Amino acid sequence: MSSAVPLIRVRDIKFSVLPTRTRFPFRYGIAAMTEAPHLFVRSELEIEGITAAGIASEGLPPKWFTKNVETTFEEDDLPGMKRVILQAAGFATEITESLSFFEFWKALKQRQESWAKTESIPPLLAQLGTALMERTVLDGLCRYLEKPLHHVVSENHIGLDWGEIHPELSDVNPSSVFKNPPLDSVRARHTVGLADPLTDSEIPDSDRIDDGLPHSLVANIRTYGLTHFKLKLCGNLETDRDRLRELTALFSAEAPENYEITIDGNEQYADIDAFRDHFLEHRADPEIFPIFDHLLFVEQPIHRDFALTDPVKSGFENWPDAPPVIIDESDGEAGSLPRALELGYVGTSHKNCKGVVKSLANRALLNRKGGVMSGEDLANLGPIALSQDLAVAALLGIDHVERNGHHYFAGLSMFPESIQQAVLKCHPDLYAKTETGFPALRIEQGRISTGSINAAPFGVGLPVDAFDGFDSWT
Repeated sequence: MSSAVPLIRVRDIKFSVLPTRTRFPFRYGIAAMTEAPHLFVRSELEIEGITAAGIASEGLPPKWFTKNVETTFEEDDLPGMKRVILQAAGFATEITESLSFFEFWKALKQRQESWAKTESIPPLLAQLGTALMERTVLDGLCRYLEKPLHHVVSENHIGLDWGEIHPELSDVNPSSVFKNPPLDSVRARHTVGLADPLTDSEIPDSDRIDDGLPHSLVANIRTYGLTHFKLKLCGNLETDRDRLRELTALFSAEAPENYEITIDGNEQYADIDAFRDHFLEHRADPEIFPIFDHLLFVEQPIHRDFALTDPVKSGFENWPDAPPVIIDESDGEAGSLPRALELGYVGTSHKNCKGVVKSLANRALLNRKGGVMSGEDLANLGPIALSQDLAVAALLGIDHVERNGHHYFAGLSMFPESIQQAVLKCHPDLYAKTETGFPALRIEQGRISTGSINAAPFGVGLPVDAFDGFDSWT
């Protein structure tokens, strides 16, 4: 190619959407998801004078980007997501100068953040628009270079300058952070939703699913050989106590001896003291205590409005044997992780919807300071969103990643047959055909192969035009 750091210009952004429905309700925090639009974002690019195209996708779930009990998804939340996405697309095409990928990302981010502050839009929500534009352009760059993501990043074809994100990283070269090859597989950390059945006997006949995929937690453990789990709390002491007692007994009987868990606080606590009181109650319970020997970390127990405020620091200081705690929903800006580490958190999560470049910089920062980078999930669906997310997770070296899209959705059954067959051909290590005929995520001995993902441009082996034909979204 003509340049080690190609110059990019976004000519156009187009949207299409596929309605999706869950196999059964996914209850998390204050939401219970039964359906969600799955958005496709296609970019038309000019790279070094050559026309190129990229694609990204994202499910748009209720009550994650804005966790407000007083709003409705149809009238408030979805229009809010649509607004920030369309605004970011407008900004992307208004950048008429040809720039490196990193300079493009920086210019887009500055425009989106400035607009969001003027409009009083929360950073996490505003960032969704930036992240989608970032991913579709990065996909196009990888396709143009005919190189997979890990080569594009480690060889710095994106022109990354981490010092502009975290000044203390000004002397760090991407090749030194991503010198190792990406992981060839990751462990699936299975989400146990707040309403998920734990055993088949709990499922009423009217709720049984005949699609060839496991439904209950026990069925999932036996089918996929799971070793890692994510347990969600609702914040009610008695309800969580009963659930944790059941889970402790179940894991003792069904999970391997070396199983590991994370706990998701779901922003259910106003401050660190409130979470500490509940945590200590659970840890003192003899029927729950054994599970804490398997705990890796706790994710975002404090509501985002308070999670990065000054009192959190004294809360951690007054709790010397606190479990490792990371942020998730509070990671809305480039400065969120440094602030969290200053307060006493041990790290953050990666999600593509929060931004790839930011996660690359956060990985470098945690390499220097020490800490945890987890992989979390918004019920990602293949074959684009899931693949791109796994490509980044493998690059970041995240060994176990929360996966729940394959659990709450029936594989790729919602896609046309042509896409299903193309996915099976391009990613035979990632998907397998079920007895009922559709491709579903392949999890063996608790692991997901990333081999074909690491070999494809930004994880997706299918051409961009394979996803033409869905309903327009404007």
